Amino acid sequence: MATTDSPELLIRHDAGVTWLTLNRPSRRHALSCALLEELDRRLEEIANRPETRVVVLASSGAVFSSGHDLGEMKAQPAASYEQLFSTCARVMQRIRSLPQPVIARVQGFATAAGCQLVAACDLAVANETAQFATPGVKIGLFCTTPMVPLVRNVPAKIAMEMLLTGQPINAAKALASGLLNAVVPEDQLDAVIQQYTDAIVSSSPQVIALGKREFYRQKQMEESAAYDRAVAVMTENAQMPDAQEGIAAFLEKRKPVWQAP
Repeated sequence: MATTDSPELLIRHDAGVTWLTLNRPSRRHALSCALLEELDRRLEEIANRPETRVVVLASSGAVFSSGHDLGEMKAQPAASYEQLFSTCARVMQRIRSLPQPVIARVQGFATAAGCQLVAACDLAVANETAQFATPGVKIGLFCTTPMVPLVRNVPAKIAMEMLLTGQPINAAKALASGLLNAVVPEDQLDAVIQQYTDAIVSSSPQVIALGKREFYRQKQMEESAAYDRAVAVMTENAQMPDAQEGIAAFLEKRKPVWQAP
């Protein structure tokens, strides 16, 4: 196990899993410009860190993230807003382009850009009291950037309800809408997260990276084009050493031995 602490982000490496923990409890883990830049830098490092097989994005305390730091925004010149929102968008896209899957571990409120962060992750698990909201409309700031991953997770009517009213949805509704993979009691959060990480770590890292990349690529395609792409990738995948090893191990009734990441 290795741990690296920065003022606003805690980083822990443990058995193929890297934990990134938001660490601004006094500000409800608001996504300051410094925190976003640190997240971006760490994710870029992780992309080139083959020892990391999966990432868990978490926060300390009772809240996941309250979104952008409005106090910081108010104190900054309006000319700096584009840089802030661009950095935030880069972090969200970095999560999607990362070879490793990213799991959100959510407790309490995830609002605005905090909700965006959950929606950008590949998987998300929350406790029963978690709530999700895009409340910018209440302060005259429509949650346009959080909207991007939100509408790619939940049905249009649910997304519009959240965006137009600013009212939160509870964990059960978020699960039913597709924003979450599981809702569990607080004391079971880590155990369920480990079930996901164990399953991912046990598979071929090359195949997981290929699968994540192609999932998001084909999702944007028309169906026939998606099938054309899938046939080409599946053919390539079937010829990879790990696929050949996996097939042989299955037939020989043994555990596969994957290539080193």
